Amino acid sequence: MTGRRKEGDPSLVRDQVLSFMKDHARAGAQRRQTRAPSPSVAHAATAFSDLPEYKQIMAQETAGELLGIGNPFFRSHEGAASATTVVDGRSLINFASYDYLGFNRHPEVLRASKDAIERYGISASASRVVAGERPAHHELEEKLASFYEAEAAVVFVSGYLTNVTTIGTLLGPEDLILHDEFIHNSALVGAKLSGAHRRWFRHNDVAELEKILQSTEGRYRRVLVVVEGVYSMDGDIADLPKLIELKSRFGFWLMVDEAHALGVIGKTGRGTSEHTGCNPRDVDIWMGTLSKTTASCGGYIAGSKALVTLLKGAAGGFVYSVGLAPALAASARTALELIDREPERVARMQSNGKLFFELARARGLDTGVSVGCSVIPLIVGDSMRAAQLSNDLLAAGINVMPIIHPAVPEGLARLRFFITSEHTPQQIEFTVATTAEKLQALVSRNFGVGSVDIEAVLRRMAGES
Repeated sequence: MTGRRKEGDPSLVRDQVLSFMKDHARAGAQRRQTRAPSPSVAHAATAFSDLPEYKQIMAQETAGELLGIGNPFFRSHEGAASATTVVDGRSLINFASYDYLGFNRHPEVLRASKDAIERYGISASASRVVAGERPAHHELEEKLASFYEAEAAVVFVSGYLTNVTTIGTLLGPEDLILHDEFIHNSALVGAKLSGAHRRWFRHNDVAELEKILQSTEGRYRRVLVVVEGVYSMDGDIADLPKLIELKSRFGFWLMVDEAHALGVIGKTGRGTSEHTGCNPRDVDIWMGTLSKTTASCGGYIAGSKALVTLLKGAAGGFVYSVGLAPALAASARTALELIDREPERVARMQSNGKLFFELARARGLDTGVSVGCSVIPLIVGDSMRAAQLSNDLLAAGINVMPIIHPAVPEGLARLRFFITSEHTPQQIEFTVATTAEKLQALVSRNFGVGSVDIEAVLRRMAGES
């Protein structure tokens, strides 16, 4: 819906703040240009504090201070975080952990990590190409390949790096990358750095993707389509059968990011292919992270032997980066083995996700397009309201983080609940009920961006210039 916005509209106030920030930055730049050069420094570099990106962050912080909102980010956890955690000496119900199957403190995972440290030390100490290769890497890669029924797999030191370096290696200026509008930032950065042409399609809209493929057919050397199995911000699932059908007609490479799907969906936790009944070999590039279900760190690619050979020989993020720490490789491999041996964890996590989702919907909470698995967002809309709701829940004994712009589009701020196998039904019931009550209290007070004293924000920022 469109139309004229009235004075006091939260979006109008936000735009005023952002507009001021831009004008403030421009004015500062003009002032610097008119100043006489320093006798000792003829060409001073721009101060980081004068950058518009910095001004935007400071405007958000200033508005938060005026509303009395404590910074909800960078909370320090005093131990291993799973279904519960400890912050500032308080035990909290925790919905801010990727430990979907509770492997972070599993005795076998800890033992595998400790044994690897005893044998290999802390670090691989070099790039795997020159001196960092260890048996633990091969064991993990073989397990990942079998998980996806792929010919081979390769692991990297970072999940973010995995997307950046893989896309950058495979695509170039003569190519086209098509991606879901809600794809992870790491894929966007990889696409930009590759130099390839890039277009997005509406979220999970395979019909629009087909139209783009029709209009661009034959114009590019290579075409890559990138989607997520379970979307990290919205908690819904890619339409893999339709994507594979399009692939059979248009001949593009299909890349699926399984960061939040591995061990989460599918009867045995095999991810998107098992959940949708598709043959995993119909996907060219399976990508995922080791920091979620496998309670480790790093990323991986699974696919054909040729793909993996190419990445091991040409991907800068592999060739020029230190090898994955052997202890991390060993713990991730053990977690994958436990998914096979302890399937009840997958079933329990899926049951918990369904319970949370159904209770939230029953209380009238907006869960967006989530299907109720590992990621369940609560759409709040207003960034200030989302931050305060997170703080109110913290005071009530619940740790859950707000997601605000630029991580999500303006007007779609949310709390993002990560569901694990270790949450109890009682914890879930208490959390949903408390969240509904705290949110209603904020709505009743009209708490949010519209409550900001815009003049105070302007005075505070002007005083800091």
